[in-house]
This record gives sequence, C-alpha cells and structure tokens, in this order.
Amino acid sequence: MNRLVLFLLSLLLTSLTLAHAEPRKDRHVILISIDGFPAYLWNDPTLQVPNLRKLAAEGASAKAMTVSNPSITWINHTTLVTGVEPRKHGVLYNGLLIRKDGVPPVIEQWADKSRMVFVPTLYDVAHQAGLTTAESDWVAITNPGTIDWSFAELPKPDEPVVKEMIADGVATEEEIGWMQMGPNRKGVAFLDAMWTRAAIHLFEKHRPNLLLYHTLNTDYTHHMYGPRSGPGYTALELADRYVGDLLAAVDRTGLRDQTTIVVATDHGFKKVTKFVQPNVALKKAGLAHGLGPTISSCDAYVMAQGGMAFAYVTNRARRTELLPQLKEMFSTMEGIAEVIDGEDGHRLGMPKPDENAGMGDLILYAAEGYAFRKEVTGGDVVIPAVNYAGTHGYPASDPELDGIFIASGAGIKKGVILDRVRNLDVAPTLAKVLGVTLPEIDGSVLEEILEE
Repeated sequence: MNRLVLFLLSLLLTSLTLAHAEPRKDRHVILISIDGFPAYLWNDPTLQVPNLRKLAAEGASAKAMTVSNPSITWINHTTLVTGVEPRKHGVLYNGLLIRKDGVPPVIEQWADKSRMVFVPTLYDVAHQAGLTTAESDWVAITNPGTIDWSFAELPKPDEPVVKEMIADGVATEEEIGWMQMGPNRKGVAFLDAMWTRAAIHLFEKHRPNLLLYHTLNTDYTHHMYGPRSGPGYTALELADRYVGDLLAAVDRTGLRDQTTIVVATDHGFKKVTKFVQPNVALKKAGLAHGLGPTISSCDAYVMAQGGMAFAYVTNRARRTELLPQLKEMFSTMEGIAEVIDGEDGHRLGMPKPDENAGMGDLILYAAEGYAFRKEVTGGDVVIPAVNYAGTHGYPASDPELDGIFIASGAGIKKGVILDRVRNLDVAPTLAKVLGVTLPEIDGSVLEEILEE
C-alpha cells in the first residue's frame, strides 16, 4: 500500500473522528513560527522583545522546547502542525529528496504537500471540520487542498490572495515580482515584511479560524553572523516588531478575546567555524566522479543539512559492500562526532531507509564547531566556514537546539511557566483549542496551560 493511499485512509479515519467533535467556529488560533529562535536567547534578559515578553506574561511559556530530528526547518514546522515524529510525517528535508541510481540525489523543493506529508495536519482536520484556514509562508504546504487562503513563500501574481492584496493596496505588482526573485533581490527582511503584511491582510479580511505565519530573517541572520551576534539580536527584535504588528491587527478586528496566539520556532542554533566536505573524501576514494567542483556520477553521496548529513549508497548493487566502508571512513574523519546506521533512525524519531526514500543509509552528526556541506570545493575535506557563522541540524538532545514556546490569549492560563515542552505537543494542544481531533499523535495536550 503506497503512501498516498495510507494518507487518504488516514484522512477518512480523521473525518469519522471529527463527526463526534465540536469545532469552535467562534475561536481563532494564530500559530507564529520565528525561524531559528534558540531558547537560550529567549532566556537572555538583554534581548529586547517587548511584544513576546508581554504575550508570555499574559499567558504561558516554557523555558525550552524540544525539537525533532533532523533539527531542520521544514521537518520541525511539519511536526508543529502534525504532533508526530518525522518517522511518521515523512518530511526529512526542506523539500522532497529524489533519488536515482548512480547520480547525486536532488531536492524538489516545491513538491505537493500530498507527496511529502503522510499524516493529517492541524489545518487538514480544521478544514474538514468546517473551520477556515490560512497561511503566510508556511512550509511543506504546496497545494494542500485544505488551506482556504494562502500567501506562499514566493507568491505568484495570479494567486487569489495576491490579487486581493494588490487590489486593496496592501502590496504592489512590483513587490510581488521582487519576492519571486527570492532573497537575493531585496533581502530576507523584506520578505518577512511582505509575509507579515499578508498575515495581517488574511486575518483582517478573512478572519480565519486557523492562521499559520512564519518569518525567516532570524534564521538567515544567525547563519550569516552567528547566534548571540549583534545582527542576530537585531533580527530577533525586528521579528518581535512584526509580531506586534500582527497583534495590533487582531485588536483592530475586535477578536482579541476570541484569539489564541502561540509563538514557537523550528530549532535553535550553534556556532560554526569549519566545514566538513564528505563528498571530497568520496571523490578521492573513487566513489564519486566529475570535473572540478561537480559530481556527475557516484556510488555514494552525502546530502548536508548543517550539523547533520545523510549518506547514501547510490549504487544499490554495491550497498552491502560499501556501507561498512563508508561507516569506517566517516567514523575517522575530522569534524564528524557520530556515525549512526540509518536502520537505527527510529531511536532518533526518524524512519528507516526502507520506510522513506529520503532517509540516509547513514546519519552523520558534526562535531562542535563544525558543519557539513555537500559541495566539492578544492581538495581539502575540512575548510574554514567563510561567510557562515551558525547552523542547526545537530541532535535535538543538544540544549542549544532547544526552541521557544509561548501561548497567550483565549483559553490560555495566565502566569504559567513550564520548564520544558515538546514541539510534538503544539498541534494536539491547538487542536483541543479549536475543538478538533488529530489522530494517532506522538505529542500530548498541554492541559496545564489550558483554562477549564
């Protein structure tokens, strides 16, 4: 039985479950993700984020939130809206990994959600229950069929919400054109400003029961300058201002008393000083081939995700032969702290290779101060990390990967401070607030923050 059939069966079971639920059509939930916001920075009293501090003071917060493995953006955003580990929801990259024998894998970033996410999401069950849904720059959400109003990461001029915003004077055709060029045209801070405008427009005009909203500049800045840097603090403070702008819009609608706001993140951050280039080692060993910095054919290949990487035997006929050789090679390589067999993925909340084509045959974790890159630059396996100062992807058990969690507004107790929550707990908690049910979750409802 393929993944799509399993997903459709899961949606059917969810629909039957929802027949007994009582969706709260008078309730509004806004889930905000500030990308790359470490718990240790939230707990730094010098960080000036007054809007977030006020939300926490008037509601509930946690000193730390445990994230999922791999500690990467799309993976953890999917956990936030499903309440299950990546081994079940299926997302392992910022996109869909496509494997072909004998050549390096590639990432199809804008694959349809149905090809990537194998369990029902919070927005799926809300939509099926007759609630309305919206998103601005959420991820792993292309063509879901269960989002009523969408403003994509790179929006297109012919999309309904884009046309609405242009007609209402909220955006211009030129600005949408700049967004289609990505961050290189105007910078990530500009993109955040546009996604915020869209989130405000969506809530004021459509008043969805569920709004998903994601900002990215904090992540970009921490990659470039590192966490605890001056630009990093500035980026977090700018994100706080955008949250304040959205809260002001909620106030303008008169719906603040009916709105629950949750602020979370996808991962923390660690500092980086050196890159490990495993594919250089594979090229030297005769397992990868190509001219200069390219690899056109290979028996093995490594896909990097910052502090972790997946190694694949791309010549399936040689898998039994090559897997122990690769494990030995990577176990003695500078900058690699741990090599784990992909068959042990379950203990990290990830699938096994035969359960998900994106899963690595080996899992590589970088040592302190190191990060992986898939590129083949020069002849050195380890090089300085130039113009790159921080990353994520390291084991979710590392305290520096802990994220933030704040809940405030309708249905949330005031003055609650928890030591730790899990990102697995966010979706089931918000499902209860909305009066809907997520099936077979790994997380738990945070009853201790909810009013009776």
